[in-house]
Amino acid sequence: MSVSRRTRTIAIGRRAIGGGAPVVVQSMCATKTRDVDATVAQVRQLAGAGAGVVRIAVDNEKEVAALKEIRRQTNGVTLSVDLQENYRVAASVAPWVDKIRYNPGHLHHIERSRSIASKVGWLVDVARDNDCAVRIGVNCGSVAPEFLERHPHDQLEAIVQSALHHCDLMERCGFDRFVVSLKDSDPEKVVAANARFAEARPDVPIHLGVTEAGMPPEGITKTRLAFEKLLARGVGDTIRVSLTLPNERKHEEVEVGHRIIEDVAAGRFISVPDFGKGLNIISCPSCSRVENESFVELAQRVKDLARYAAAHRITIAVMGCRVNGPGETDDADLGLWCGPTTVNLKKKDVKVGSFGYTDVLPKLREEIDRLIAERA
Repeated sequence: MSVSRRTRTIAIGRRAIGGGAPVVVQSMCATKTRDVDATVAQVRQLAGAGAGVVRIAVDNEKEVAALKEIRRQTNGVTLSVDLQENYRVAASVAPWVDKIRYNPGHLHHIERSRSIASKVGWLVDVARDNDCAVRIGVNCGSVAPEFLERHPHDQLEAIVQSALHHCDLMERCGFDRFVVSLKDSDPEKVVAANARFAEARPDVPIHLGVTEAGMPPEGITKTRLAFEKLLARGVGDTIRVSLTLPNERKHEEVEVGHRIIEDVAAGRFISVPDFGKGLNIISCPSCSRVENESFVELAQRVKDLARYAAAHRITIAVMGCRVNGPGETDDADLGLWCGPTTVNLKKKDVKVGSFGYTDVLPKLREEIDRLIAERA
């Protein structure tokens, strides 16, 4: 599918992105990066399903050696690296990947005395020296504090302005080989944020994603509702469908992405007028950051348990790691932020308690019942 919105064209490895090129489907490995054999197998699984770019998370120097070997065994695949909260690892991973993804909301975590502009400048130098593209990945669960303070009652504007600011920082460094993503778990906000950004910067390629879309089939519906509206307007140069799936099914993200692109090109759209008016369960896609693989099973059990509350407008967030767990669960009516051995149960930003993976469901049921009673 070629889009009518003509951004500039950038190279990600041997792939051309933007400028009317076909929309590229991406996905992300859910295996532990240090498990080289499993990660190589998953890279090949995703690429075999049609992923044009495969992303791998690297959180520390210990994972760099693994990434080097993964690259050696998957040399024909376009690889992107997710820097997580440690932007300093960029210099070590850049020689082995085609694109670097950083989150503007995470740059303040390390070297707090150093300015954000100098950190971005350093990342640009690393990318340029290693022939890498960059993704500026703004996420609703981790918006940079500076922009939340500037727009205290408008998170959407905070997301857009953060993205625009980082585009400006890159271009001040003479670097324009970047794409931008503006993600939220609410498809309507995804449409609004990306449409607003595209109007302000029609030249910049955009990566689309509904973060923490959840489990199929609802997660697919959320994603379609956003992607259909944007792709039909020519907004979106790469996409990722973020579904909560076990490792052996991660390739389904890629298949769904291609199906959405084909349907939009053929003029096939879905209509779900009452979608999102009742129970809403968001859960992050399983990835290498997940601290306990039981997270995927727990997400499904939460979905099954909460069916009785389907008519109630309640949002439950099930998050598998520390990166987006705190922010996303703060925004939900009830949140389960999953750690290595315990699950933090929250009511908005107030912690109810920490429970074992097998003990948290009865507590969640109590909180759902309490919330329904309070609203009644």
